[in-house]
Formats: sequence, structure tokens, C-alpha cells
Amino acid sequence: MSAQPNGGKDDIEEIPPPQKPPSPPPHTTFAARGVHPPTFSAFKPRDYRITSTQAMNHVAWNCDGKKLAAVGIDKITRVWTPEKSMEPRSATMFSGGHSDDVDYVSWNPTHPDLFCTSSQRDRRIVFWDARQSRHIQQISLKSAPVYTNYSPDGRWLIWASTQHQMYTLTFGKVGEETKEQWRLSDKDPVTGTTAIFNHSGTGLVLTHISENGFRVLDFPDFEVRDHPAAHVGGCSAVSLDPRGRYLATGGHDSIVNLFDLQDWICVRTITSCDHSINALSFSFDGEYIAIASGGNYIDICATETGIPLHRVTSLVSASTVGWHPSKHLFAYCGQTNAREGGPPAMAVVSLFGLVE
Repeated sequence: MSAQPNGGKDDIEEIPPPQKPPSPPPHTTFAARGVHPPTFSAFKPRDYRITSTQAMNHVAWNCDGKKLAAVGIDKITRVWTPEKSMEPRSATMFSGGHSDDVDYVSWNPTHPDLFCTSSQRDRRIVFWDARQSRHIQQISLKSAPVYTNYSPDGRWLIWASTQHQMYTLTFGKVGEETKEQWRLSDKDPVTGTTAIFNHSGTGLVLTHISENGFRVLDFPDFEVRDHPAAHVGGCSAVSLDPRGRYLATGGHDSIVNLFDLQDWICVRTITSCDHSINALSFSFDGEYIAIASGGNYIDICATETGIPLHRVTSLVSASTVGWHPSKHLFAYCGQTNAREGGPPAMAVVSLFGLVE
């Protein structure tokens, strides 16, 4: 295992900067709104490499931002405290819940120590408490889970199968039980690849990698409220502005669209990327959006104008990106490419921004 604060020049291909769009309306600029953006160009990526033949699939911050979890290369979930160290050896290892490789990790939004992991191969969702090494509950499924997401109150979990079906788990007591537990709900599944809750937990936005639009549903009854068109060739990523103003969608067409949450009208389009969009994430203040794509870079754009602010050259084509819940800092992950005569492929977890 090894960690390198900055990737070597030999590892990184030259990535051209994104083209800037036309000037935005003056009232939307940072200066007009009294916003002082960080100098993103002053930061360098901090890349932490782990020897593995597989990619690190997913990283996620807990609700207070003190812990960062990563999964993908084996049966273990690694949890770091980035303010102390991101060295691979400093991670707390959580194992024993899965019999095969872990694919995805989600933190409970109501508690900084509760999280769940999922594995396509062993068809399990496992619930953990970071204060203890052993898992607290294990649920075996008939379908292979690829994606999980908690409701804002932490009492529902929606998960997607490899067959693009969305199911729900619910937390509570049944009958004479004295202890609350997670269990499969009796709701029929709905079609989708990813799903995010609105901030109140009363609605869902569902996307599908082969559908051009996304669906707006009531929750928990799954009644469809709207179905706006969004992309050519499928909607591959979605993120909700923490201020509740915008929904961002990304597609195989390399475009990011920002939708107004009142009328579900596309109010802004970001065309800085040259590759299919893998993941999107808004900063805690909603001012910036990070875009991970099929290219070896992360684009940071201004939410209110769509203007590209900085392109972070990456060692990997990131499968996910996530802003810290209270800092201008984000994490992403993936796998380096093996080169003939060069070092073997390695799993990478990276941070960009102000860690301290």
C-alpha cells in the first residue's frame, strides 16, 4: 500500500481545460451576490493508492464529515478520519458482513456512525455501527443490489437491483418486537437505476440509464408526478442542491442539466465535459457542482452560471464524487490504468480541496 499527495507527471495525461460558455447575466455572478469562491487552482489532488487488481468503486462522507468510507476492492469497508490521516494503514476495517466484494456504501443521514454496505455477488445489504467492529444486521436479497440511498429521516432505504428495479427497506418494529430492525417493505418495485429523496423525504427522483428523462414520484406511494425529458441516450447521474433550488442530471451525452424544482424546467446546461457523466455532487452551500465523467478529470462549475471554474486532473476516471458536508472539499475514487513496462493498475481514493 502507498499514498502519494500528488500524482506523478508520468501518470497523468494532458487534459485540455474546458471551454468557457458565454458571459452569464450580471446578477448571477459571484461578485453581484457577494460570494467569494475558493481559489480552486491553488489546491492539488491528494491521491492515496492501494495495491489491488480492482477499482475502488464508491466513496461516501458521513453526515458530520469526520469519516470517509470506501469500498470496491474486496470484502472490506475502509473508513478513514481524513483530518487525522488518509494513509491506507490508518483506515478502520469493517469485515465479516459480506462473503464477496463490497460495491456500495451509504451513511445514515441522522447518525454519524451508522452506515450500510451492499454487494452484488453475495446479494446482501449489511448494516453497521462504526463504534463496533461487527455488523449489526444483515439482509439477504433475491436480487443483486448495486445502489442504496437513505431517506432524510434514516428510516427508509431504497436500493436498486442489477435488473434496474427499485426496492425499499423500512426500519421499525413489528408486532411484539422490542427492537427496531430493517426489513423488506411490502411495496412493489419500480423501474429505475438511481433514486434520490427530496429534502423532506416525501418525494423521489428516479433515473434510468436507458431513459432520456427522469421521473418525479411521491413517496412512499410511488405515484408519478412528472416525467421531464433530460438527455439524449440515457440519464446516468443525479444530484439535489442542498438549498432546494435545483436538481442536476448528467447523461451519456456528456451534458449536465440543472432543473428548477418548482416547475421541473431546465434552467441551465453545462457542456464543459467531453465524456459520459458518471456522478454529480453539489457543495454544501450549493454554489458549486463537481462533475465526474469518463475522462481523467473532475470539473468544478458554478451552479448559478454554469461557468467552469476549475478542472482537476485525475489519476482515474472517477466512478463517483462527493463533496464534504461542510467544507469545500470533495472525494472521488477509481483505478489507475496499467501501462506496458510501467506500474500495475492500482485502486485510488483521492481528496481535493481544504482538508484541515
